[in-house]
Amino acid sequence: MNSLTDLSADIAALLKERGETISIAESSTGGLISAALLAIPGASTYFEGGGVVYTLESRRQLLGITDDQVDGLSPLSEEYIALSAAAIKNKLNTTWSLAEIGATGPAGTRYGHPPGICVIAVDGPVKLTRLIETGDDDREANMWAFTDAAFGLLGEAIEEVG
Repeated sequence: MNSLTDLSADIAALLKERGETISIAESSTGGLISAALLAIPGASTYFEGGGVVYTLESRRQLLGITDDQVDGLSPLSEEYIALSAAAIKNKLNTTWSLAEIGATGPAGTRYGHPPGICVIAVDGPVKLTRLIETGDDDREANMWAFTDAAFGLLGEAIEEVG
């Protein structure tokens, strides 16, 4: 398993170098993405903030996403999480945002998704989404796997800009 700084050091360096900022809306990772970004000295130059958006009420209050906006969308869909990424990016006026939602386990979701599934979205100069499936029901292992995957997707987006 990587350390927090192993996960975020390259991303943090690129954000600092480019003078870019980031905001986070995470759910199943429970704050690990934000913690990794904040583990790097000088995080205040690129990390604007975010939150753990774990319930419908937190989605409404923290992201400002209404029930009408997500009507008919599965929470574990690329469309739903892209909406979350756009909402936190706009709320905090950042260059980039990253959002994720998933089922860490040991049980699946009330929507019928199995444990070990996560959807991640990056919003910024490049927009990317990805579905991750670990096939595992180990809660903590999935939290780390989803965090690692989130940094992988964010790195791809940032590198694509050049």
